[in-house]
Amino acid sequence: MKEKTPPRLIGMSGSLRTGSYSNAVLETLREKFAGTADLIVWDLASIPPYNQDLEGEKRPAPVKALLAAIKKADGVVLCAPEFNHSIPGVLKNALDWASRPAFTSAMAYKPVAVMATSPGPQSGARCLEHMKVALDSMLARVVLARECVITSVAAKIRDGRLVDETSLAFACSAVEELLREIRLRQMAKELVE
Repeated sequence: MKEKTPPRLIGMSGSLRTGSYSNAVLETLREKFAGTADLIVWDLASIPPYNQDLEGEKRPAPVKALLAAIKKADGVVLCAPEFNHSIPGVLKNALDWASRPAFTSAMAYKPVAVMATSPGPQSGARCLEHMKVALDSMLARVVLARECVITSVAAKIRDGRLVDETSLAFACSAVEELLREIRLRQMAKELVE
């Protein structure tokens, strides 16, 4: 019997800032699920603005690398702050690249866990909702999990890691549902083979 390798996950943050809370959440999840899943936190800083003239083989090298990593991954974890009541541009831009070509993109049918961070007590829900709308339009499969919005996040991060147990439980629950979806897909694939 072949030994199974841990699922590969790509994590993308909606923030490029040094000390980003969303990056801290993803790094915490990477450590928390080590051995169970290989979560690679992808740096979106090198991804240029989406340009339809540069699709296909004309895609810039950083975009090709990101799309190859998404295709190779079993699932995706997105964590972003809410900017102007929506998705931060850096993440939306990466998703725009990953959504092409329509219906057969790297994101088509890919299971995705979504979560949002907010320095305030109420923001984040609109970012989460807009991520779901964008992902639905590219045929990605947002996993069913309790919504994870980490409010007042600055007080919940210490030394670059999420330390609030309640928030961490919500974030872990989303990743656990993602891994469950991946396992179910693998089982279905094995039954067909």
